[in-house]
Amino acid sequence: MPKDTKYAAKKADSNGWIHYSDAENEVWRDLFAQQQPSVERLAARPFLDGQNKLNLPTDRVPQCVEVSETLIDLTGWRVEPVPALIGFSRFFEMLSNSTFPAASFIRDRESFDYIEEPDIFHEIYGHTPLLTDPRFAKFSLAIGETGTRCDKSDYAWLIRLYWFTVEFGLIREDGEIKALGSGLASSPGELHHSVDEPKVVRKPFDIIDILRTPYRIDINQPIYFVLDDVDQLLEAADRDLIEDIRQAKALGLFEPTYPPKEKVS
Repeated sequence: MPKDTKYAAKKADSNGWIHYSDAENEVWRDLFAQQQPSVERLAARPFLDGQNKLNLPTDRVPQCVEVSETLIDLTGWRVEPVPALIGFSRFFEMLSNSTFPAASFIRDRESFDYIEEPDIFHEIYGHTPLLTDPRFAKFSLAIGETGTRCDKSDYAWLIRLYWFTVEFGLIREDGEIKALGSGLASSPGELHHSVDEPKVVRKPFDIIDILRTPYRIDINQPIYFVLDDVDQLLEAADRDLIEDIRQAKALGLFEPTYPPKEKVS
């Protein structure tokens, strides 16, 4: 997550509703229209099933309170607007309370195809369909609960498990690779890259390997992990993830397969 952002958090009213301008609603409309055909072709069934359950509006930014009404009935989760940038400690605490933190702003036209920090399109379009699935809900809860119990020095290790599953996970369906992660579903370029790019390394799902794999947030990933079944996340949720982190730290990080980020002078 970037250390700063040009975007400002939008405040909800007493009913939990946020006012979005016509221009902001039009950005949502156009992002949805651009992304949906690719998602229908490349995304995994659990994501598409979640979209059908939510039936998100296509012509305006959805409100967290209305999405929460559906999620609460399905999995007990809700969505709460937050500032653009929150720390790991608050992030894990919210997940441990079955609450997904959603950045309240939406990108501008200048950043239409790529934005480094998460916005409401990424949060709602990308994340909430998976939270309709009890398996993802349980896994996300386990990540949050582990984050509230582990040492702060473990945060960067634990978040890799979230990154390579909920954000950028792949899954094998009927012999084909499909996109599962929220970051893929909401990204015009990386969705195709993750599934179609022949140079990408697609590794079997392995928790210790995932915890040892460094990543950059500002590039298309060179490595993805592929689930054989979503139930593998249920098995992961029942593991002692703090012990897994201890083992991964003892083994050390793998060498990055991406170039270092250039410093801005």
